[in-house]
Amino acid sequence: MLHAGPPSHTLLRLPLLPLLLLLLVQAVGRGLGRASPAGAPLEDVIIERYHIPRACPREVQMGDFVRYHYNGTFEDGKKFDSSYDRHTLAAIVVGVGRLITGMDRGLMGMCVNERRRLVVPPHLGYGSIGVAGLIPPDATLYFDVVLLDVWNKADTVQVSTLLRPPHCPRMVQDSDFVRYHYNGTLLDGTAFDNSYSKGGTYDTYVGSGWLIKGMDQGLLGMCPGERRKITIPPFLAYGEKGYGTVIPSQASLVFHVLLIDVHNPKDTIQLETLELPPGCVRRAVAGDFMRYHYNGSLMDGTLFDSSYSRNHTYNTYVGQGYIIPGMDQGLQGSCMGERRRITIPPHLAYGENGTGDKIPGSAVLIFDVHVIDFHNPADPVEIKTLSRPAETCNETAKPGDFVRYHYNCSLLDGTRLFSSHDYGAPQEATLGANKVIQGLDIGLQDMCVGERRQIVVPPHLAHGESGARGVPGSAVLLFEVELVSREDGLPTGYLFVWHEDPPANLFEDLDLNKDGEVPLEEFSTFIKAQVSEGKGRLLPGQDPEKTIGDMFQNQDRNQDGKITGEELKLKSDEDGERVHEEL
Repeated sequence: MLHAGPPSHTLLRLPLLPLLLLLLVQAVGRGLGRASPAGAPLEDVIIERYHIPRACPREVQMGDFVRYHYNGTFEDGKKFDSSYDRHTLAAIVVGVGRLITGMDRGLMGMCVNERRRLVVPPHLGYGSIGVAGLIPPDATLYFDVVLLDVWNKADTVQVSTLLRPPHCPRMVQDSDFVRYHYNGTLLDGTAFDNSYSKGGTYDTYVGSGWLIKGMDQGLLGMCPGERRKITIPPFLAYGEKGYGTVIPSQASLVFHVLLIDVHNPKDTIQLETLELPPGCVRRAVAGDFMRYHYNGSLMDGTLFDSSYSRNHTYNTYVGQGYIIPGMDQGLQGSCMGERRRITIPPHLAYGENGTGDKIPGSAVLIFDVHVIDFHNPADPVEIKTLSRPAETCNETAKPGDFVRYHYNCSLLDGTRLFSSHDYGAPQEATLGANKVIQGLDIGLQDMCVGERRQIVVPPHLAHGESGARGVPGSAVLLFEVELVSREDGLPTGYLFVWHEDPPANLFEDLDLNKDGEVPLEEFSTFIKAQVSEGKGRLLPGQDPEKTIGDMFQNQDRNQDGKITGEELKLKSDEDGERVHEEL
């Protein structure tokens, strides 16, 4: 471009013409300068704005620093100077006498990316002297100008919020560590760098001298997920030196920034209770084994993992180092059925390296957790009586008793598993005979007929780590039971007992036809008669025919289909004790 004085390729050495008063600048405004009557010389610069950008956030004012390209020609089109030929923008302060007066006036009010044609009369150019050998005396000069940058020493960082998320858990402060994406352009829109092409965020500390000063300032107060436009004057960017071949000297920079996440090395986990079920009587502590569902996301909302997608809870011990430290801390103190949000800084998660291809280095993690249940390997069965019959209960269920009961079985989150009502009949079992899970067996003992109980069974007293059909592994089970009936059981190993002493001549009573041998038919008839007359009872809860058949097989020692007097022997005789008499 042309500075005041004769033109040359070392323009800064040219002498400057006295700066004329700029009284006519407002007169030309954004239109054409006024010309004298036909044939008379021009009074002022003629300005033709042949391209005006849609957006013009600022206009050139006196004292601004500008960078622009230009071509300078005479009236006949002959070129006398061009910044394009030198491959260097003109960069100078406007309105302080460093330019010819016509250029000073022609640049006033200009917008970035605006294009103007300027016609500069001789008295606002090089006058009656001209420049020997280059610009003749009284020459009218024609300039084609495009403005690419403008700033002022009084400028500060300009921040425009393009998108702010409705929820802002925290804002960037000095000493925070941030991860963000950006597109970097010059003020005219020329791109010089972006993080997206590098396949990762830009990660750095704020306010610690790792960034240019303007970016340090522009990031302050940002929320995760926020988008900003940050415009930085060169003295808060790369100044006179620029940066490599992509950022020229004295260039204003524009960054479009998306903040992904922010944390501070001093951060601890952040807990937010989303839903707390009523009646929380127990909270998780270190050493508990927990089953929970979760959605895991980055701070910008990007989902990286979910237990729901696998249709299976995550099962682990809490506070034992099996999971990342932040989750270990965040799960403690939770209630069964609680929903909570756990925000974990990277130094309590996967650190600077991240993990896999979904959790980048230095990422803040957010887990939305639903606690299904937890227990401790030392937990006993929990029993709560819901109701008892009004009448006095003198006999309660004990090991060996045959019981019939109704039940509903569910997980602690309310998921229904099984119910005896679905089968239209009570469940039957002999207590202490390994017919039901150990915890339920314990919970049924000492019940009265008609009593209703709630029984909570930890997995080590239920179906353990492997679970069972329809029951997840390591699941705590909740039973609501009602005892329908109870019958006294028999001692272990007995199939039949007499209520009183057995007959003195048992074999003679068994041998109904007195032929000296007892086939199955006679044996069965005799035993059924004893039961019918109330003299004895069979093992409850089994098919009587099968029980009698087993008793007969025990006595038919040579398996010839009949019992003889020599074969017949009471179990009490076999055991050497007379607790009960039994065949």
